[in-house]
Amino acid sequence: MTKNKRKVIYEGKAKILYQGTQPNTIIQYFKDDATAFNNKKFAIINGKGVLNNRISSFLMDKVKDIGIPTHFIKRINMREQLVHKVDIIPIEVVVRNIAAGSICKRFGLKEGESLPRPIVEYYYKSDELNDPLISEEHITAFDWANSNELEDIFNMSLRVNDFLLGIFSSISIKLVDFKLEYGRLFKDDNLEIILADELSPDNFRLWDNNTNKKLDKDRFREDLGDMKEAYQEVAKRLGILEN
Repeated sequence: MTKNKRKVIYEGKAKILYQGTQPNTIIQYFKDDATAFNNKKFAIINGKGVLNNRISSFLMDKVKDIGIPTHFIKRINMREQLVHKVDIIPIEVVVRNIAAGSICKRFGLKEGESLPRPIVEYYYKSDELNDPLISEEHITAFDWANSNELEDIFNMSLRVNDFLLGIFSSISIKLVDFKLEYGRLFKDDNLEIILADELSPDNFRLWDNNTNKKLDKDRFREDLGDMKEAYQEVAKRLGILEN
C-alpha cells in the first residue's frame, strides 16, 4: 500500500499517523519538517525524519528493557514505525536537569545552571494556546488525567530521566531536558498508561559534555545551523549510524 492511499488519522508538525495494518495499531511516519515557536518558524531539513525514526526506535526499545511500557512495536522502514493505538493524554511532560529555555525566563536562571534536582513540569497540549504551563490541580480538575494516572506519569518520567541520563552520559552528552507524552492503552478490558510520541533530538536538549555544543532542535530555533549534522552526531554516538 502506498503512502498516498493510506487513511490519515492525524498530521502533526513532525509526523503523520496512518491507520495501521493490524487492529489497534498506527503507522507513525516521520517528516523532514522542522518547526519552532508553535509553527511560526518552519523549514525542511532533508533526512531529519529518517534520523529521528532511527534514534526514537533505538531509545524506545531501550526504555522498554527497563520495564517502561511504550506504544512502540517496531521500526518498519527508514521513516516509519508500527505503534499501538492509544488515547493520548493532552499533557506534555517536561523533565529538566539543567536550566535552559523557558525556565530561565520564568525564574531568571542562567542557561546551563544545574538544577537542585530533576524538575517535572506539565503543559497543556494546545498549539492554539501556546502549550501553557499547568499544575496538577488543573490536570485533575479538568479531568485530563486522574491522580493515580498522574502518579504513574510522574514516576515513569523520573525513571526514564534516570535511565537516559546514564545512556547520554556514557557517550559524553548532557541530557539538559526533554519532553514526553503519554497515552491510555486499552487491551483486554485493562487500561494502562504508556509512553507515546517519540524520543528524539526534536524533543530533547542535548549538549556535548566538553564544549556544550547544542545537538538538538535549538540549532534550528536559535539559527545555529547544521541541525542535521547535530542529529547525525547523536546517532553516531549512540552507535546506530556509522562514522
